[in-house]
Amino acid sequence: MMNLEGLIERWRAGDQRAAESIYSQHREQTFRLAYGLLGNIEDAEEATQEALTYALLHIHHFDERRSKFTSWLYMITVSRSRDIMRKRRLPTFSLIAWLQNRQSPSDSRPGPEQRVTENETRNLVWDAIQDLSPALREATMLRHWGNLTYQEIAEITGCTMKTAQSRVRLAHQKLVRILGEVDFQQSAEETR
Repeated sequence: MMNLEGLIERWRAGDQRAAESIYSQHREQTFRLAYGLLGNIEDAEEATQEALTYALLHIHHFDERRSKFTSWLYMITVSRSRDIMRKRRLPTFSLIAWLQNRQSPSDSRPGPEQRVTENETRNLVWDAIQDLSPALREATMLRHWGNLTYQEIAEITGCTMKTAQSRVRLAHQKLVRILGEVDFQQSAEETR
């Protein structure tokens, strides 16, 4: 498998298979981000398709000196997701589904009581995330799901680095306040 830089150069030179490889390598992570922002499979698929198509058709605009390809692609994905939210007025996303996709498979299957507790926890987190503004949701998703730096979040969301830091901090503070009454650690230990 060729590295991403090589694939980008080949695609810029007109190699269709390189474009297909770039698409295949980035489709799942792009979909997860879009789904996390939109909470709807159909909308996430639309945003994913639009973002990847735009990125591939406008590859000549990508400047590897200014950002990583994934940061550029995330910026496009966030933009397309915002467009879809505006069109369809979708104010929330499904954190429950996102949490389920992010979980590592465990060696032992949880019992019914543990599954109920985990579902309750997911529901509490889901409700708390819904209370965040779209700007705070985006910053939190990009920081904690995408593991992006504050500078990358700033570039993707079109704000300053200080604003990106502030949004993540404010989201964290609001989530702590909303979820502060829940002792997740104790709940997890009780189900063992």
